[in-house]
Amino acid sequence: MPPILLHAVAAILYAALAVHFWRTRWRSPAPRTAGIERWERAALLAPLALHTWLLYQELVAAPGLRFGFGQALSVTLWLAVLIYWFESLFVNLEGMQALVLPIASVCVLLPAVFPGLESPSYASSLGFRAHLLLAMLAYSLFTIGALHALLMALLERQLHGGRRDGGAAPPGSGQGGGALVGPLASLPPLLTLERLLFRILAAGFVLLTATLATGVLFSEELFGKALRFDHKTLFACLSWLIFGGLLVGRWRYGWRGRKALRWTLAGFVALLLAYVGSRFVLEVILGRSLA
Repeated sequence: MPPILLHAVAAILYAALAVHFWRTRWRSPAPRTAGIERWERAALLAPLALHTWLLYQELVAAPGLRFGFGQALSVTLWLAVLIYWFESLFVNLEGMQALVLPIASVCVLLPAVFPGLESPSYASSLGFRAHLLLAMLAYSLFTIGALHALLMALLERQLHGGRRDGGAAPPGSGQGGGALVGPLASLPPLLTLERLLFRILAAGFVLLTATLATGVLFSEELFGKALRFDHKTLFACLSWLIFGGLLVGRWRYGWRGRKALRWTLAGFVALLLAYVGSRFVLEVILGRSLA
């Protein structure tokens, strides 16, 4: 079977599961508390396994490394689905499936549509691959964090609306008191999502710090200077400062709510522009390659 058809099969499987979770979680009138069922967890492994095989063929088995914005987004969402799959073993994340899987169904197609340009010879070195792996892990965690932030924004908006209509949530619960209705009723409590968000952001910040550190070492080894000032470096450092400031604000001043959500989304946008945005412009618009 041609590779593009395999990409299409993986995309269809992700999309079919997304529709299933949308209908059973978001459109169901009754909230679910049992979490993901066994057959659903097993079904998620089908597109995930195919996605894994495709990435292996493109990034490991292929004679030359092509790693552009399409591959970056594909790897990021593959890791996001994988992390979510393991995360759901321990935390009830009802409602997250319908957000993660549609994005994965699009991103798994991107390497087939935008194969990327041939990477320089140094891209096959161990140091570069380690730097790349750390970057993709950080991207994946921050992607999940951004999705959590969007969910929390929706929850907070409906809770505020419920209070304006006369409903009230119990103190410390993050939801309840009849404030939440419809699709958001099946999601975890707001405070549960908030604690999980900051755990994800802390882990992502550690990986992002390691990514920048290995990038400095890699740049010094190849180009003779510790840091090349370009758009990628600028946005990567900006995202590091944003996430670092958010974590310090949380620890020192107890930041939460809308302020934390805005910082999270701002940091994610900066990180997205750091690599994916710059690679898209270079490869698709300008037709050049840059490691």
